[in-house]
Amino acid sequence: MHNSIIRVALVAAVIYSLISPASAFAQSGGKHQAPGFTLPGQNQTIRLSNYKGKVVYLDFWASWCVPCRRSFPWLNAMHEKYSDDGLVIIGVNLDMERADAQRFLAEYPADFAIVYDEDQALARAYEVVAMPSSYVIGRDGQLAARHMGFKVKQQDEYEALLVEALQKPGNDHE
Repeated sequence: MHNSIIRVALVAAVIYSLISPASAFAQSGGKHQAPGFTLPGQNQTIRLSNYKGKVVYLDFWASWCVPCRRSFPWLNAMHEKYSDDGLVIIGVNLDMERADAQRFLAEYPADFAIVYDEDQALARAYEVVAMPSSYVIGRDGQLAARHMGFKVKQQDEYEALLVEALQKPGNDHE
């Protein structure tokens, strides 16, 4: 029952984000430090602080999210294209059951790191309201951009923002 309530709320948020002007990548008006985290991953524990001086693309997703199925091939392509330039992609799974995530990943493999936020504490810290929700964290540890939902037609726009973040120098972040 609890899981279905969360799904209904997230589906409503996705619909809202698709009709809201805030559904495209939005540059953050002021500088905000990205909330740090330490979460279990597929093979190891992952800490945001391990990526000081890198551009981190944090992507919140769930197994039942249809747009997430379209975003994973793009995320894999961006990982392949820009990892040598300092891009780190971390997929944050919000499924309550890890087996659901594993079934999704068997069908839509990720070439990037996956972490599990089963209690959704990190999602709350980032104020996630849509699936998928993605955050670009600059080399300085500041939130540079946010993207709610995923539209194939906007892939070039998303990539341009990644390139912009990769070109900016930054200080080490926590």
